[in-house]
Amino acid sequence: MSINRRNFFKVLGVAGATLATDSLLKTNAEPSSNNKEFSGMLYDSTRCLGCQACERACAKANKLPEPFDKPRVGHIRETNDKRRTIINKYNTSKGEFNIKKQCMHCDEPACVAACLTQAMIKTKEGPVIWRADKCMGCRFCMVSCPFDSPKFEFLSSNPKIVKCTMCYDRLLEGKFPACANACPGDAILYGTRKDLIKEGRKRILENPTQYTDYIYGEHEAGGTSFLYLSAVPINELGFKTTLQKKSYPELTKGFLYSVPSIFVLWPSVLLGIYEATKNNRSKSENYE
Repeated sequence: MSINRRNFFKVLGVAGATLATDSLLKTNAEPSSNNKEFSGMLYDSTRCLGCQACERACAKANKLPEPFDKPRVGHIRETNDKRRTIINKYNTSKGEFNIKKQCMHCDEPACVAACLTQAMIKTKEGPVIWRADKCMGCRFCMVSCPFDSPKFEFLSSNPKIVKCTMCYDRLLEGKFPACANACPGDAILYGTRKDLIKEGRKRILENPTQYTDYIYGEHEAGGTSFLYLSAVPINELGFKTTLQKKSYPELTKGFLYSVPSIFVLWPSVLLGIYEATKNNRSKSENYE
């Protein structure tokens, strides 16, 4: 079947306009500078009781099922569409320790840079949140996150991208995140990122035998708003130690911004082929 070149290139021009709009959206989707003073949380694993009060508070705040399984050594629990934070237990060189896992709320999030429609954004307060009314369902946020935080509701008839939002709605009301508010051992401290780093360094300086001299999240992936103190090297608690210190959007900007263009352009190309061949199909059907 022959293709009408005029029709094809006319519709392909629409693809070019679409691609130009795509480029504009990508520019708008670039993460904000980490010069802003974001809110965050400092988690001290030496103080964690493993009681799961944070998990239950998170479930209640987000209308999710309460946790049904307990942290135990050798069993790695993961966040999913039904739980936004979890506690795991590890056997380390200094005995057993618990560790909390949730979205890290990066200062310059890869998920935000990868989002074509600005459905995923870094708020001026600090939390990284997802907005349903802007999402096109591409799930690039899931692919791009170095911490594997965003999850998809695969079994839902109206699926959403879900993850910890640092209880953004509560913050706007002047309240603390639910997990920090519920922790009986003061293992979770909420405040500005700057003050949390100062507090972390203070604890390390005053108790050098209790902590490793490192705050995880201070520099990882360009810095995160969720920070960790630990008594053992962080790799003993299941953390990735191969993450780069610079933000991922800074080094992979070209890649993150070019991949979505393929998917934006391709439907227009297919439409161009369809329109260009439609007249020929109609003529053929008339001759039959």
